Amino acid sequence: MRYLNFLILIVALSAAHQIPSASFIGGSVEAQGFLDKVKKTLKKSNAAENITGLSEEEIAAGLRDALKVGTETVVNNLGTVDGFNLDEAIHIPLPKQLKRAKSALDKIGMSKLGDDLELKLNRAAEVATPKAKALFQNAVETMTLDDVLSIYNGPTDAATQYFREKMTPSLIEAMKPVIDDSLAEVGAVQSYDAFIGRYKDIPFVPNLKADLSEHVMERALDGVFHYVAIEEAAIRSNPVKRTTDILKKVFTK
Repeated sequence: MRYLNFLILIVALSAAHQIPSASFIGGSVEAQGFLDKVKKTLKKSNAAENITGLSEEEIAAGLRDALKVGTETVVNNLGTVDGFNLDEAIHIPLPKQLKRAKSALDKIGMSKLGDDLELKLNRAAEVATPKAKALFQNAVETMTLDDVLSIYNGPTDAATQYFREKMTPSLIEAMKPVIDDSLAEVGAVQSYDAFIGRYKDIPFVPNLKADLSEHVMERALDGVFHYVAIEEAAIRSNPVKRTTDILKKVFTK
């Protein structure tokens, strides 16, 4: 406590008397760096007090509740029939490598092959998405207090940015087998084989190949993050979205 008061006094004196930072503390050239550390220490020590008087534990509990509610809502909505397929914002198109093949097949009256494959890519994402719920819940539980405070005081999509930065690699690793299983489950692999097989029957066309698993993975995560950001912003701004007591307390500013 005496050390903290000493730091506060240094900052106050420096500001009040406009002491040049380069001449402060015996003229040391390291004074500016020292003052920067002081400011960071004060900012961190007062972080919780600046948030409507709530304790750090309440802030952490509220933020984790918000993220649990938000991610659960998103995966429940997207993990239904046509959750991806009929949503223009996140609909999964054919991989760009296959668009040329679809164009060629459309010209010979075989457009249904491309349409069927595209539908099943979206079906695979719809089947796989609910299985990501546990991964998001685990990510929420393992956030540090610094993460919590940074997200709480950040922009309306701060948590979404956190997920993208911190969790994408682990989500990809964990979700890949889920996506692979989903592609097989909905018949996307068979549709792809039929699509490519018929395309190769067309004379003089170039060889084409696409990684369906990687494509669906990337687009599915984009879709989930798209709506996590929207849900996060809504919880912050819309009282109706605060469905638990701790959410109501923490996000009432």
